[in-house]
Amino acid sequence: MNDPGLDEPIQQESNNVEEDRKDDEDFQKEDEQAFLDPRCPMFYTSGTFGPMASAFSVCALVENWRVIVPHGPGGNEAHGINVKDPGWLIAINTISLVLALIANIALLLNMARRLSFSIAQPITIVGWFISSILLIALVFAATYGMELPGEDRALSQAFYYAIIAAGLYFIIATLMCVTVYGAYKEHYPQEFKLTMSQRTLMLQTISFMVYMLAGAAVYYRVEGWKFLDSVYFTNYTLLTVGIGGYAPQTHTGRALLFPYAVGGIVILGLVVGSIRSLVLERGKKKIGSRMIEKKRQQLLKKMHDKGDDKKLTPIDSDEQAEELGMTERERRKFEFELMRQIQDRASERQKWNALLISGSAWLVLWLVGAVVFWKAEHAQGWSYFGALYFAYTSLLTIGYGDYQNFSNSGKPAFVFWSLLAVPTLTIVISNMGDTVVKAVRDVTDYLGEFTLLPGESSTKQRAKQLVTSLTSRFGKDTETGDATTDEQPGLIGEKEGPDSKGANRRNTATDRLAGGIENEELQKAGEAERRGDEVSKDVHEYHYQLIREFRNVLGHLNETPPRRYTYEEWAWFLKLMGEDEDNQRSHRKAPINVRSSSHKKGQADIQQGPTHDKKQQRQWSWLGNRSPLMGEVDEPEWVLKRLSMTLEKEMKRQCEGRRRRRREEVSDSAESTPSGDGSSEKLEQ
Repeated sequence: MNDPGLDEPIQQESNNVEEDRKDDEDFQKEDEQAFLDPRCPMFYTSGTFGPMASAFSVCALVENWRVIVPHGPGGNEAHGINVKDPGWLIAINTISLVLALIANIALLLNMARRLSFSIAQPITIVGWFISSILLIALVFAATYGMELPGEDRALSQAFYYAIIAAGLYFIIATLMCVTVYGAYKEHYPQEFKLTMSQRTLMLQTISFMVYMLAGAAVYYRVEGWKFLDSVYFTNYTLLTVGIGGYAPQTHTGRALLFPYAVGGIVILGLVVGSIRSLVLERGKKKIGSRMIEKKRQQLLKKMHDKGDDKKLTPIDSDEQAEELGMTERERRKFEFELMRQIQDRASERQKWNALLISGSAWLVLWLVGAVVFWKAEHAQGWSYFGALYFAYTSLLTIGYGDYQNFSNSGKPAFVFWSLLAVPTLTIVISNMGDTVVKAVRDVTDYLGEFTLLPGESSTKQRAKQLVTSLTSRFGKDTETGDATTDEQPGLIGEKEGPDSKGANRRNTATDRLAGGIENEELQKAGEAERRGDEVSKDVHEYHYQLIREFRNVLGHLNETPPRRYTYEEWAWFLKLMGEDEDNQRSHRKAPINVRSSSHKKGQADIQQGPTHDKKQQRQWSWLGNRSPLMGEVDEPEWVLKRLSMTLEKEMKRQCEGRRRRRREEVSDSAESTPSGDGSSEKLEQ
């Protein structure tokens, strides 16, 4: 026999527990998707290079593919006499361009979620592959099947633009095949949403290419140049290389250069900024997460092999605490500080690795570009060293102009090469700012304090600090300078950072709403205290603390550098979320290998920290794969999301409690009222 009035509350609490579990799973899946999804680089790479390839296809269509080199002094292929292309070549070239444009549009519609993955991807892949095959066939036909009599013949710039476009189409179509294969194998879902930076980069790249071609069309009419020579001019103008060879000769052309150059440089700056945001910021997080995981495994394995991993086992008895000489909270703080050391070392190594990779890419572009220009400009008698010099001055946007491209193959090669080289140089400079420039600045500061600009510390103290700084890389604690105050983060969380004024801009609407709720909870706590209701007072004070910390953490978002909380702050946040650092029941020894069988299905055992499901609470370690310090999300963002989830669940429970009390009141009034007066109908309603 069931107790009357209890079935509904029990069922409701069961539903609440199930909702909590689902919320935690959804939160975990979001981070897993961000950690694992390899499609995003392939998608926005294709979305970026696809329009570039189409622009080169336009260049391959606007001019004839063959020229006759004129006789006499100064006669070269740059001033060749056009030979009209046959109609079938123009028709096939046009079909190739149309198919490529359709493929680009299908991909963009898929990215905008206007066209399904199953429809867009076949259109995109087939369109690009057919475009590539058609252009390759035309290249072979123009090279071997349409030879002109005599030796004074050459291929035009349009021919070489067709080669570049065909290569790009084939590469990006192959990348899209990899994406489709991954979706077919269910390594990730088919549908996804581009981030703002990814969408912005694609749109800005399209805008830059359209702007460059539009400017070329204008100078083609104003200066009377060939269209592809105008493309060459607008390219080195907008990229600020300025190697010469072409310059406006009319007053109209020179007047138009003023706004055109400024507008192009602005668009180029936006493109470079987006590349920095994507490659540097997002790339740093992804690579940094993997490097932290690798360092974590190395440290745990080393401690296990040496038998030093006793401190990683949760303390569940006084005897164990006496043996280790520390409490469970002190043991957890030891784990936390080890994890901070891992983060610092991984971050340092990741910066130098990023510089090595970007520097290698820059070096390859320089050396390979020099080979291409050396071969392309053989008619000018360039040596490899001369081509190396030209590529170097162009890559650094110096552009002396003493070496210039005159061949029909050299100009298209320079346009494509420079579009890759300038962003690469930007990434190299950014990575140097985090490593080489920082090292030079630190050395300069040290030398200045030892010599001309002494600081407050003595020479002996400065030398000691230098030795400590250098030896800290080889095993000493790198977190000794962190604050270890016992104050709650609500009091210490308002520290001013170097960019705190700009970084602490809050969402005013959210802040005002949270502030209103905070004051309301504080008033309710006071009313409960005056009534003598201690339970209600504690509940409202808990809600007040949650909302107060929510507002504080909200101000830590987007700080530069990202805010890193101390152990005491983390312990306080976890306590608000229902975790106690002194209680070992939710703690475990960190596993060395975090990979599980779920990876076979494309899932990840990425750390999500504590869960709010008391019955299914996960055990975790600061050094484990479930640590909040693992992953790509900044600490304020992680804390803010968890605090908001905790607050939401508390509000749900409070609302359900009010509804249950109302039902009980109605039920009690119905039992005390004679039947037939309509109370039963009201209860049913």
